Amino acid sequence: MNIILFGPPGAGKGTQAEIISKALNIPTISTGAIIRGAVKEGTPMGLSAKSYMDAGALVPDEVVIGIIKERLAKDDCKEGFILDGFPRTVPQAIALDNMGVQIDVVASLEVTDEAIVERMSGRRVCPACGATFHVVYNPSSTGDKCDVCGVDLLIRDDDKPEVVLNRLATYHKETEPLKDYYSGKGILKSVPGQDKVEETTALMKAALGI
Repeated sequence: MNIILFGPPGAGKGTQAEIISKALNIPTISTGAIIRGAVKEGTPMGLSAKSYMDAGALVPDEVVIGIIKERLAKDDCKEGFILDGFPRTVPQAIALDNMGVQIDVVASLEVTDEAIVERMSGRRVCPACGATFHVVYNPSSTGDKCDVCGVDLLIRDDDKPEVVLNRLATYHKETEPLKDYYSGKGILKSVPGQDKVEETTALMKAALGI
């Protein structure tokens, strides 16, 4: 089964992708990870991406698509794959179609902006050991210090409400139009995100028919 998984930042796509990947025994292909992998391997597309990254520029669509094409050609994708983080725009989706990639189902993880801001702005990270907490869902026992090593917890810049709102605005403008694109193809499935991971997983599996 060839799956695209998308949704707003902080919706829990990575967690669900990992669970579905294990359930179906197919790889999760995260755009960021495969770009880093292609750069490390020194593939032609990876070297091209590196030249943009070294200059502090965004890697253009044609290079990203080329790297994804290289990745999808590997043996572990023959029985299916999960694309996480790609496509992000309708032009990228059209390019994927033009590449001849057959997508069976597109799962859109639906979480409100308010819930996303609450989830992400409530995250706390230990700068020493990397342990993560949440002021509502997984608080540390002291409230402001790491339970593992006692260091003061921090809010990552990416989790600050104003940054989260900017990321959501970009998502609504650039990525959300993919819903109409894939709905028109009859392969879009909406999955309402739940507070509990296992409840979201149950709805995700039902949407995928697994």
